[in-house]
Amino acid sequence: MNSKICQLLDIEFPLVAFTHCRDVVVAVSKAGGCGVLGAVGMKPDQLEEELKWIDEHIDGLAYGVDVLIPNKMAGKDQKFDSGELVSMIPQEYADFRADLLEKHGIEASELRTIKPSATYMAENTKADGAKALLDVAFSHPIKLIANALGVPPDWMLQMGKDNNVKVAALLGTAEHAINQVKAGVDILVVSGTEAGGHCGSVPTMVLIPEVHEAIQPYGDVPILAAGGIVTGKQMAAAMTMGAAGAWCGSVWLTTVESEVPPAIKEKMIAANSGQTIRSRSRTGKHSRQLVSEWTKAWEAKDAPEPLPLPLQPMVAEPALAKVTKLAESGHQGAKELSTYWVGQGVGLMNQSISASDVVQEFKQDFINAYERLAGFIED
Repeated sequence: MNSKICQLLDIEFPLVAFTHCRDVVVAVSKAGGCGVLGAVGMKPDQLEEELKWIDEHIDGLAYGVDVLIPNKMAGKDQKFDSGELVSMIPQEYADFRADLLEKHGIEASELRTIKPSATYMAENTKADGAKALLDVAFSHPIKLIANALGVPPDWMLQMGKDNNVKVAALLGTAEHAINQVKAGVDILVVSGTEAGGHCGSVPTMVLIPEVHEAIQPYGDVPILAAGGIVTGKQMAAAMTMGAAGAWCGSVWLTTVESEVPPAIKEKMIAANSGQTIRSRSRTGKHSRQLVSEWTKAWEAKDAPEPLPLPLQPMVAEPALAKVTKLAESGHQGAKELSTYWVGQGVGLMNQSISASDVVQEFKQDFINAYERLAGFIED
């Protein structure tokens, strides 16, 4: 396709897939798009193993890696110290999560203690931890590196230039887009509030044209539209408003290859667009996920205020890991508590097919949308 994204990444179809599953990365790239592996939850040796596997299976096609280096978080400018982070979490948070699980029939006495082992995300979002991941990423033939939650640091942008790798940044406001363009980002991932995971409050249909217009005085940096996009017709609509392609995450979660446990997939396939919520209960920042008894409990009046990143994940992730495991064994209380990041497009995700079939459906749906739009113009 004649798209700046295709030109920058050397791909056939401007569909970029954010995923935590290496199989999805490979499938999407082989189908003509560009798979991007989320690395924030990995240690460097694990990322090395994943990228080595991708290299061996992707036939030299384009792929990327996504990291998370927030501009703002608790202890950002301090040296990583797991013990110090643990001491910053009041006991009431450990008790709240344990009580919540026990109300749903899950023995959770071990969750009354915050453990240093829960600090992996905190380490990876600090400069040293992120650099360790990027050193691994840049030792592989990646075409794209993406950062969420702020302007990529100067050293990350320089690494991109030095290695001829395009740098993308996720954002949710026109103001942030201008800052990203000024910083020298190559691709803007403009994410509306419908998106799964971290997102702002402005809808995609408003945000894409607003950002496209706002950045023109500073540079016509190509935009990847994100937020609730799970079909080719939505992708086509975004491209009429100024996008050069689409960045999708949620649509891959129900694919055959996805890393998402079957119980969560079933929950997503059954969900409608109204069954997601922007909640701070998982990372401390607003992120969209499935509504569950977990999210409802943190929204209650008697719930403690979610802690800032990276402290809230230290509270949430060990509890949700236990919930997910028990849900897979059929535990009803765990099923009620289980949640996962997903966008409002979940209402259109009503079957489980392969990732490569999703790409083919996107292509055909895009063509159909283009032809429908062209049909409104009289000769």
